[in-house]
Amino acid sequence: MHEMTIQLQTEGKLCLYEQIYEYIKNEIKSGKLLAGERLPSTRSLAEYLQVARSTVDYAYGQLLSEGYIESRPCKGHFVCSMEEMFRLEAESAGRALHPAKESAAIKRRITDGSASGKAGEAFPKDTEDLLCEGAGLSKVTESLGGRMKKPLEEHCRIDFSPFDIDMSGFPFGVWKKITKNILNYANSELFARGEEQGDYDFRRTISRYLHSSRGVNCRPEQIIVGAGNDYLLFLLEKILGPRVRIAMENPTYKRSYRIFQSFSYTIATVDMDEWGMRADKLEQESVSAVYVMPSHQFPTGTVMPIGRRMELLKWAGREPGRYLIEDDYDSEFRYHGKPIPALQASDKHGRVIYMGTFSKAIAPAIRISFMVLPESLLEKYLRDCAFYSCTVSRIDQSILNEFIQEGCFERHLNKMRKIYRAKHELLLECLQPFRTAFEISGENAGLHLLLTSKTGISEKELIRRAMEGRVRVYGLSENMVETASDSRTVLIGFGGVSADEIREGMELLEKAWIKQ
Repeated sequence: MHEMTIQLQTEGKLCLYEQIYEYIKNEIKSGKLLAGERLPSTRSLAEYLQVARSTVDYAYGQLLSEGYIESRPCKGHFVCSMEEMFRLEAESAGRALHPAKESAAIKRRITDGSASGKAGEAFPKDTEDLLCEGAGLSKVTESLGGRMKKPLEEHCRIDFSPFDIDMSGFPFGVWKKITKNILNYANSELFARGEEQGDYDFRRTISRYLHSSRGVNCRPEQIIVGAGNDYLLFLLEKILGPRVRIAMENPTYKRSYRIFQSFSYTIATVDMDEWGMRADKLEQESVSAVYVMPSHQFPTGTVMPIGRRMELLKWAGREPGRYLIEDDYDSEFRYHGKPIPALQASDKHGRVIYMGTFSKAIAPAIRISFMVLPESLLEKYLRDCAFYSCTVSRIDQSILNEFIQEGCFERHLNKMRKIYRAKHELLLECLQPFRTAFEISGENAGLHLLLTSKTGISEKELIRRAMEGRVRVYGLSENMVETASDSRTVLIGFGGVSADEIREGMELLEKAWIKQ
């Protein structure tokens, strides 16, 4: 067992558990703690450091969630194998960042390059989310034709949608004030055509926000702003080119799957285990791109540990032209430990294409997303695609830019984290009577949980019984590339329902599923 000499600072910026976490993580990454080595028990380390045992528990919990250590029943905590991470970091040590392009040079590349043609007018339009298209296969949704939306209240009282968010906490007054100020003091330039990638000041704000909150390392020049991920994926297809063979998790976010299908991409589905996409299966598929959600996989809720992330980065680094498309879904809402850095934060070779959105954290109608390109693809974008105009209004960019710069976004996120944490804890409390009949998973992050029947009740039957009780839940098979006829799992979203609706809905589900 490794003895630790940790010097805790009571007046530093980091709280005690973060200092313990950082010390152990650095010891592992530097090779001073070896794979398989046993760590001190939480009790003994707490006594040695003269801190509460819960402080050490919290630090160990964060290390567990990121995959630096593992817990063995009745034996303790042990260091995980991290050799690939060491090798990747050693290879990249001392490499300088790609130098920033001068604005004149960029303009010259665009002017003198082969960029030609005219901007497409047929960007993919927003369609209804898949789960609004007959999710659940119930008689009610079949009667709606699978596409025509009617007032949900006619058919069910509670809708546990995994896509809805709580708008009660949105600072409408602040947003209105910022909008008014911008329109009052805006000059004519704000109504002129802006930069194709989005206004530079807004991209600089996004760059700073991503670095502080997600550990993403990028320059404003690498960021492209767009109206939703649909547009950004469309643009990415123009950058990567046609006939790409891409790998996706199964189950996955079906909307992205359909978009890739529309590109005529060849899509290979890769099995998942408890840590996410299996990197060892990628070589068998002969793919050049991988679409992955490491921070919070939808719909399973899996948080990919650091070891698996390094395996994906190693795969991408083996051959030129391989890229990982990181969809940082639901990364803001995590209920155990602090948010885990993005996969892009560990990318030393420019193989990760990072995608994020403000729609989930602020409001779906915002429709402002962003994509961070690695340097090699940025050059290709500037050469071949820089003539596509930005699809987000400059006024909307300015409003959100000030919303972030003034600290309003951070305050809003903190408020929503408290609201969602309270709902999350309430839902888990209401699920106590279900634990004998259901396995609960996906509770570490995000705005939904998964319930899997232990008694063999099918997903379709669970949805039917719930609908009869006037409650709407969503099947896991709706997100499967190949629908699993034996699925016994449903999704319970809590973002868009109130505390009273959670209580009422779970009582109705208990009657429908447990007390029958």
